[in-house]
Amino acid sequence: MKLLRASTGFDEWEPGRNDERQAGSLRVAYLFTRFPHVTETFLQREVLAMRELGLAPVLHSLHRGGGEFAGATVHRFNKWRLLLAPWLALWECALQPSALTDVAGRLFLTWPRDWLNHWENLYGAGIAVVMAREVRNEKIDHIHAVWASLPATTAWVLSRLTGVRFSMGAHAYDLFEHGGDWLLLEKCRAASFVHTSTANGRGRLLALGVEGGKVLLARRGLFRPPPCRTLRKDRSRLRVLCIARLVEKKGLFRQLAIYGALLARGLSFEVRIVGDGPLGRRLSAEIHARALEGNVSLAGPKTSEQVWSELARADVLVHTGVVSDSGDRDGLPNVVPEAMASGVLVVTAPGAGVLEAVSDGLTGLVCPLDDPEAWHRAFRRLQTDDAFSEALRRNARAWVDENFDAVKNAGLILARFREPGHQTPARQSLPAPSCDVVV
Repeated sequence: MKLLRASTGFDEWEPGRNDERQAGSLRVAYLFTRFPHVTETFLQREVLAMRELGLAPVLHSLHRGGGEFAGATVHRFNKWRLLLAPWLALWECALQPSALTDVAGRLFLTWPRDWLNHWENLYGAGIAVVMAREVRNEKIDHIHAVWASLPATTAWVLSRLTGVRFSMGAHAYDLFEHGGDWLLLEKCRAASFVHTSTANGRGRLLALGVEGGKVLLARRGLFRPPPCRTLRKDRSRLRVLCIARLVEKKGLFRQLAIYGALLARGLSFEVRIVGDGPLGRRLSAEIHARALEGNVSLAGPKTSEQVWSELARADVLVHTGVVSDSGDRDGLPNVVPEAMASGVLVVTAPGAGVLEAVSDGLTGLVCPLDDPEAWHRAFRRLQTDDAFSEALRRNARAWVDENFDAVKNAGLILARFREPGHQTPARQSLPAPSCDVVV
């Protein structure tokens, strides 16, 4: 249980706490790219919420991760098994001539928008061919892919081979990077439903032509929000926190420019940027070039428990998401409602997803990235106006309590798992190749 708490911070989960809420004998396979992973605690919470509701998902990590999570085995796919994929694909095609032909056509006969995404899809198809027999043998009732790229391709092809219905998640990277996943529409049309965690994501799916009834909006969530800390009385030197991967879509160079403007206007503040990523060295050089070393520090990556500790000392959380050159962007970063739950005031740039939680002047403050004076006014007001800051905190916590409950939101997904219909003719009775090679 130590690993579990280290992964979820304040979200303490006790096995069997709500055993009376059972999901019956439903067997759902969850497919991840990597699980568990320190930057994807929201997926850990979803799994724990399913356990809370009585469902014990069968966990498969297709690329990295593996081991054990909360007492459950995480089955990590052994990449050496892909050596069997060509032979197994021929076997499956001999049994079901149409099962893989159109998938193969899309993978090999059309030009991808992005080669990395192409290889993700090809990799997922290969994994599915190798995993088909075990899915049949384990009598899985439903396959759920948490992302629309590699995991969803695996689920889609597995569904074609085994007759087991599948669902998939589709979130910011899946929907926007280089125009979205290369085979997104094909997978969405075949899925029983598509889960997205923001209204912005739902709107994108509908605009792409996904049937509205298939799109499920279910936000992420917390099990038990942390105590809402009291407002620090002496905020004359404002404690500012940014928690973000050091990548283009986080707008961190724009953020540093804002801090330079605040310093020039005489604001007293200190900033900790928590996270890791490829832009670390460039950001460090930019901090030096702007003479911000006395005010801004790169704190590096932190565990979930350490992130909660950072939130416990901060006055303000800053988010400056932008659209990257590849089209990638944030939805609603989970750290924003986590900060709102903790009583940390939020100041954000006006990205579409984040505005679903942060309403300007109600649950936080919204400032354009190109208006440093607006950021100065916002910070000065949060530094000096206790009554206004307390009102923001109360409203923000109320939003979290209403919208960011892990068990309630997982229940929306579980209800879709249990829906009848959308089942393709079962192929579990098909003979499997007599190949017991273990690689």
